[in-house]
Amino acid sequence: MDLSLAWLIAGFVLIIVELATGTFYLLVLGIAAFAGAGVAWVGGTFLWQALAAAAVAVAGVVWVHVYRKSITPKRMRGLDVGQSAVFESWVDRDAGHARVKYRDASWDAQVSGGASGEPGEILYITSVDGNTLKVSKARPA
Repeated sequence: MDLSLAWLIAGFVLIIVELATGTFYLLVLGIAAFAGAGVAWVGGTFLWQALAAAAVAVAGVVWVHVYRKSITPKRMRGLDVGQSAVFESWVDRDAGHARVKYRDASWDAQVSGGASGEPGEILYITSVDGNTLKVSKARPA
């Protein structure tokens, strides 16, 4: 069997399998196999066929990775971010762990941003990590 025919068969098989998965990575590998078939058809040695297929595969995989990353939606900021919380007490002042009152309940909080830690001080939520509020004296933008 001619090597160009083997490359073509491999390319078609990869593209057909790609239709079942929908990830585009196998499509890139199928196109790379077609590049290897093209080099084989013009009479290139197996080394050049493999190098052409590898170059197209690497470039295609990088392109697909960058493309998929660009279309992935950014995470939405939490609804609690920017809301005020009232400082209650320190749990561990050196580590910045405290209790704050938010929505009429006491929450664990990680304090940063120059808060003095006086009871009743207004702090603003900068992020939420599980059940812990990250709070700061400065209101987030």
